[in-house]
Amino acid sequence: MKKMYFIAIYPPQGIIDEVKVFKQDLAANYDNSKALTNDAHITLLSPFERELELESDIHTAFQKIDTNIPPFEILLNGFGSFPNPKNAVIFVQPEANENLNLLHQRVTQHFSFGKKSFTPHMTVGYRNLSFDNYLKAWEIYKNKEYKTKFLVDKILLLRHDGRWIPIAEKQLK
Repeated sequence: MKKMYFIAIYPPQGIIDEVKVFKQDLAANYDNSKALTNDAHITLLSPFERELELESDIHTAFQKIDTNIPPFEILLNGFGSFPNPKNAVIFVQPEANENLNLLHQRVTQHFSFGKKSFTPHMTVGYRNLSFDNYLKAWEIYKNKEYKTKFLVDKILLLRHDGRWIPIAEKQLK
């Protein structure tokens, strides 16, 4: 049986709750219920599919990721978007961060498949967000203020079992 996996950074619950308010706004006012299915996070490795029998190999590769990076702060500042008419996305925008880029590079050294480009973001609206509703929402969100920060001190490996479940974590040091 195949399962989906991905690697991400999760902010503290308080920020997850704050971002959920934006997701609820998109669900209520822009017909975008799909955004509510996942907690706020920054993806380091996009979801990928593997046979469940190979999960030990995934764990082994995850543990080999070099996390010898001191914990660092991520500043979230405002909103950004991917204006793709087929799959528009609105997200909370992290400020540029070399440690975040370094962490992504180290993850992809051990997981060589998937997308290589990296645009860190914390998704607010996507999937069933129509392009018309994206345009309406973006008019509001492009100038909306939201500023906070959090400490990144670990990365998580997650598996999809009806919802995303953390199955391993690795501390930064």
